[in-house]
Amino acid sequence: MGVITDNLDLWGEAIVGTLVLFFGGGLIALVLGFIVGAMRVSPIPIARSVGAVYVNWIRNTPLTLVMFFFAFCLPILLQQRVSPIVLATAALGIYTATYVAETIRSGVNTVPVGQAEAARALGLTFGQVMTLVVLPQATRSVIPPMMSVFIALLKNTTVAAGFAVLNLGSVRTWLSERGENQLVVLLWVMVVFIVLVLLLAWLQRTLERRWRIAR
Repeated sequence: MGVITDNLDLWGEAIVGTLVLFFGGGLIALVLGFIVGAMRVSPIPIARSVGAVYVNWIRNTPLTLVMFFFAFCLPILLQQRVSPIVLATAALGIYTATYVAETIRSGVNTVPVGQAEAARALGLTFGQVMTLVVLPQATRSVIPPMMSVFIALLKNTTVAAGFAVLNLGSVRTWLSERGENQLVVLLWVMVVFIVLVLLLAWLQRTLERRWRIAR
């Protein structure tokens, strides 16, 4: 336990950095992913095309390259200095949004087409059909895959360690400078990630149970 108790300041900063990346990136991914997911199932051809290009382009690009672009190219394009953690959070959010969009699209496809057509026949707009008819039914089916996306996001926060962001992925390097055993540090990092993933799994079960009761 000495590796933790003797370095509480560094561990605290690393955990906070990971949580900032996770929650910030998750929020961006949810908002952007919902928009792109709606575009993917939109009746407007141009919207579907734009959504497909975004998903296929970003999702097929390695996260490291996306992070590299945000860390080194974007500041040059903006011609100003931006905090590394802000850039890393944006990169994670934009990358993860593609998986959120596809998860939402798959959930929407589980709803019978006839229900959406009936709603449109009643005069509802596309937005009303989505929010009042389709999404309430699709939510239950997307909870497990959506939670898998966020578990992957949590693990992907370690990629930011290579871009000057202090988090659980880079705490080993910092503690090695203090003379700590790197193997012990890595084992504790693993334990922290296991705890965080178990919390997400508990949240998934809670949401599934609550939705099942609501139905």
